[in-house]
Amino acid sequence: MSNITKKDIVESISQRTGLTQVDTKVIVECFLDSIARALTEGNNIEIRGFGRFKVRSRKARTARNPRTGEPVDVEAGIKPIFEASKELRKFLNDNTPDNGQTLALQDEE
Repeated sequence: MSNITKKDIVESISQRTGLTQVDTKVIVECFLDSIARALTEGNNIEIRGFGRFKVRSRKARTARNPRTGEPVDVEAGIKPIFEASKELRKFLNDNTPDNGQTLALQDEE
């Protein structure tokens, strides 16, 4: 399994739509920027049939360095979360070569 980059997405959309790669790149970057800005403002984003992006606050806590066992202070922060829609999960499970067994294991967490 390999990673898909933003460049790969731009090329694919450009081929499918007939737009130039330059125009497509602008659109993709604007879309991603819109998501990031909305999350920064504390808004959730719901894309029907795909999933939801949202943020969760994390409290400050004390963790341990696994190598030394020393306590480490972890600052409070915000964590971005993506939740796949039922349609996306079904699509992935129906179209995975191993019948979704790998994905089902990840979904159980």
